[in-house]
Amino acid sequence: MINNFIKKLFSKEVILYIIFGFLTTFVDAIIFFMFNNILKLNYIFSTCIAWFFAVLFSYITNKLFVFSYKRNTNKLLKEIMSFFSLRLISLALSIVFMIIMIEILNIREFLSKILVNFVVVVINYFFSKLFIFT
Repeated sequence: MINNFIKKLFSKEVILYIIFGFLTTFVDAIIFFMFNNILKLNYIFSTCIAWFFAVLFSYITNKLFVFSYKRNTNKLLKEIMSFFSLRLISLALSIVFMIIMIEILNIREFLSKILVNFVVVVINYFFSKLFIFT
């Protein structure tokens, strides 16, 4: 039982998800930083822009490398819509957590973004595994 848990924990899929999850977080953080710190846009608006590009990157890498998922191209639009729809939940959670961290806990915006991303990566793994690339 423990042996099976360890095998699943260190499976190729999980390791690839961690690698591409890190890269997705990097994409998200860089774009957030550019819009929030360089262009001086509101952190919520910056989060939404960064979310879009990170989700697009995540979709492509999850489909091609993590889950090696092949689906009929006739259903591609439905798959993309499902992926983005479920990611909207993580966007909403990100915004709520960032408001709490920034407005209530007085944590800096960029640090809040990085901390929130760790929670979102875990949530998104289960969304992808259970609902999208099944």
